[in-house]
Amino acid sequence: MTICLLLLSVVALTAAVPAPRALTRADWPERDPVLALWVWQCLVATVLLCCLTALVLGAAAVFHTVRDHVFAPAPPAVTAAYDLSAAPVWAAVLTLLLACGAAWTTAMLGRELVEARRSRDQARAQLRERAPDLPAGLPAARGPMLVLEDEYPDTWWMPGHPPQLVVTTGALQRLTDHQLDAVLTHERGHARAHHDWLLHLSTALATGFPRVPLFTHFCDQTHRLVELAADDTASRRCGHLTTALALIELNQHRGVLSCASSRRLLGERVDRLLEPPPRLLRRQRALTTTVAALVPLLPLVITFAPGLTALS
Repeated sequence: MTICLLLLSVVALTAAVPAPRALTRADWPERDPVLALWVWQCLVATVLLCCLTALVLGAAAVFHTVRDHVFAPAPPAVTAAYDLSAAPVWAAVLTLLLACGAAWTTAMLGRELVEARRSRDQARAQLRERAPDLPAGLPAARGPMLVLEDEYPDTWWMPGHPPQLVVTTGALQRLTDHQLDAVLTHERGHARAHHDWLLHLSTALATGFPRVPLFTHFCDQTHRLVELAADDTASRRCGHLTTALALIELNQHRGVLSCASSRRLLGERVDRLLEPPPRLLRRQRALTTTVAALVPLLPLVITFAPGLTALS
């Protein structure tokens, strides 16, 4: 059991510190943001699985009740292979820390979901106030698109049940038909990929553990990569130039090409659309996808290896 805990700690530390730093320095995520999002999710899953399996093993070693429940269906040889009776003192301390971390993670996720639901309800209430009144006898608009009378050009996707795409009249006046189609495709790309859930997860982890490099980089890169992925969805249907012009038209009043840090991503997105980087080869994408999917299996292999060895 001690060796399992040490190996799980090594894997978790490797995935939490050097791996995200190396991934942020790489240039290939810009070429395939969807694949990069998958790799980030696999790294996060690896760390969480390491913590979860270490917590179960540590709790089984410290508490006899947990041990009886976890190893109840296992043969005696499997239980003996983990040597749970010889748990060191540091294993109990690690178990306590992991239990506190699990409780804190659950609290942060719950808080993020509650705040997201509250902000969504407030936004929908504001939309109902701003939406134009329909003539008497007509039902309220519940379609996939809502047009607001506003000179400020803007579009955004409102998640929920049902989800709605909000477009202002200023955006309709400023954009051509092809540019509007690109904007709508961009926002639908966010909705179909459920980017809002990914953003909530990354925000909750970064808020709860701000000193963990994996979670802070995961939050920053997720906000960036979801926009690049939606840009790619729009450009594949409407063209790179049309998507770039639509982005400029919607954001030029905000300083889309300025050097301010808050607007730098918009400029990078425009540059990337005007000069699209070459996509990864199919073989490279398949290899990266497979390796990333296998990494979260390491904690499970480490955890079940003693039991499987005893059975064999």
